[in-house]
Amino acid sequence: MPDELDRELLRRFVRGDQDAFESLFRQFESEVYHWILRIVRNASSTEDIVIEAFWRAYRGRASFDSSRSFGAWMRRIATNAACDHLRVMRPRASWITTVDGIEGPKSADCILGESIALGFRKLPPKLQVVATLALIEGHSHAEIAEALDLPVGTVKSRLFRAIYSLRKELTRLGIRS
Repeated sequence: MPDELDRELLRRFVRGDQDAFESLFRQFESEVYHWILRIVRNASSTEDIVIEAFWRAYRGRASFDSSRSFGAWMRRIATNAACDHLRVMRPRASWITTVDGIEGPKSADCILGESIALGFRKLPPKLQVVATLALIEGHSHAEIAEALDLPVGTVKSRLFRAIYSLRKELTRLGIRS
């Protein structure tokens, strides 16, 4: 629960006070950056998505309830912006199977890692986000549900579908899971 000073800052933000917005931006920029980076796994894209997420927050400020957690609201917006980015990038990335450049023989671990990365890129963004947060970042179902504003059952279902799709893709590539 925010204290009285924070509540006043949030009320000013909702009314469109740019100083309040800048203060919130400075306070939450790093947290949002790292949250998005966990999802998209690309630092240069993350910087652009952070700006987009805060722009969306500013445009949607009237819908924010100043008695609620700004951080949780911002994570939801950031997640949606990251999902939109993944949706746009998915068609471009789906054909990529190796790292650019000339390489020597690859170890089994390297091949497995590339195969898993390819499987992740082929997942629909909604499944990719849940799988990344659960399998790579180690967040609990409840944490993911709160961040994505979803019921825990939906998170579990998406995670199950993501794991099933990843296993299917690895099997297709000749890797037993």
